[in-house]
Amino acid sequence: MKIAPAAGDALIVIDMQNDFLPGGSLAIAAGDAIIPQLNRYLAYFAAHRLPVFATRDWHPPDHCSFQPQGGPWPPHCIAGSDGAAFHSALALPAATHVISKATTRESDAYSGFSGTQLDALLRSLHIRRVFIGGVATEYCVFSTVQDALRLQYATFVLADAVRAIDRQPGDGQRALREMMHLGAQPIRYQELA
Repeated sequence: MKIAPAAGDALIVIDMQNDFLPGGSLAIAAGDAIIPQLNRYLAYFAAHRLPVFATRDWHPPDHCSFQPQGGPWPPHCIAGSDGAAFHSALALPAATHVISKATTRESDAYSGFSGTQLDALLRSLHIRRVFIGGVATEYCVFSTVQDALRLQYATFVLADAVRAIDRQPGDGQRALREMMHLGAQPIRYQELA
C-alpha cells in the first residue's frame, strides 16, 4: 500500500546526535548507517513543504540519567557540546523545528513529547499523522511513538530508518513488534507515493 504524506503530516527525527552514533559516548553500533535513508525522508518532506521536527537530548552536565549521579548511562549529549550536536551528514531542512528534551538535572525524558512543546507545536500546525525514525528503537523512538499514539496521532514508524542499542539481543525487534501492537504502522521509503 502506498502512503502519500500530505497536509496534516509531519516527520519526526529522533536524537540523531553525535554521542549516540559511532565514536560517541553512548554509541549505537552502525547508528550512522540510517542517515542516508533519513535524508531521503527529510528531502521528501521538505520537497512537499511538510513540517520536520528533530528531537535531541540536551542535558546539563550533572543530569540524573548519568552514572555519576546514579543513573544508567554514561554522560552524553551535554547541552552545547559536540556530542549533543546533530550528525553533520544529517540533512535537516533550515525550517526544522528542534525539540530539546531532558534539559533539567532532575527530569529524564525518552519521549520527544515529555516536558516539551512538541504536542502543542504539532497541534498548532494541524498535524494528524506523524512519521518517526531515528535512535534508539527501544528507548526514545519507542517512547515517542507510544506518546504519539496516546495523544491520538496516526503514527508511522520508519522501519528502514531506526536503529537499536540492543543491550539484550533482539530488544529493537521486540520494541518494533510492541509499537505495531499498540497501533503504529511500519513504513519503508518505497511505500511513499
